[in-house]
Amino acid sequence: MLLHDKHAIIYGGGGAIGGAIARAFARAGAHVHLAGRTRARLDAVARDLAAAGGRADVAEVDALDERAVDAHADAVAAAAGRIDVAVNAVGLRHVQGTPLAALSLAELMQPVDGYVRSNFITARAVARHMARRGAGVILTLSTPGARLTGTGFLGNGVASAAVEAMSRILAGELGGSGIRVICVRPHAIPEAVAAGSHARDVFGPIAERNGLTIDEMLAGHAGATLLGRLPTLGQVADVATFLASDGAAAMTGTVANLTAGTLVD
Repeated sequence: MLLHDKHAIIYGGGGAIGGAIARAFARAGAHVHLAGRTRARLDAVARDLAAAGGRADVAEVDALDERAVDAHADAVAAAAGRIDVAVNAVGLRHVQGTPLAALSLAELMQPVDGYVRSNFITARAVARHMARRGAGVILTLSTPGARLTGTGFLGNGVASAAVEAMSRILAGELGGSGIRVICVRPHAIPEAVAAGSHARDVFGPIAERNGLTIDEMLAGHAGATLLGRLPTLGQVADVATFLASDGAAAMTGTVANLTAGTLVD
């Protein structure tokens, strides 16, 4: 099993992407520590893991609260003896579809501040424990907006670019301590939108402004990719599982491009 006996913290573990990664990690043998703000959603994922024979602990943790994240990481490390993997799958609602002239400073900065803060806080909390053992993996998430140009996604694009830059820089700083840092960059995931993730609130207004349903808008995104389709939750989770495993031990400081060819490196 790729992650046999690994201890993995999933921040945003009750969300669509975080939950999918948690399920994949558990199938691969990891002991999963689910952290998030909504207990009911965390418990639902934990029940799925338990029903499939997996192991999961649940904690209500706000990834924007430094003290809460530090205390939780300390508690996991104390109980488990280590933290092997950490995934920041936190989703933050933000404005998209608004052009520059109508965009407020607060709307621009909401995703930038939120995603940079949460990734900084969670990475710092787990890196302290990983560095003591000389091993660990930190996975972050971004979007194609990090590399695209266009109208209406300035905050998202800047936030995603910042997360990717932070991941590269952290890989350089933490590599000497045996810690790998990799960013996962999926395109829009229809299943996540259907499940009611924050992406639905983001895409809904954009689709409405263009006289489309969300499904029609996603179909347009799919048709614009080289593969003619968008990634699935399972595909994103399986890639995250591999990246967290020893099979990817030579990988760090890079972005796993899951945009189905929307972006070509």
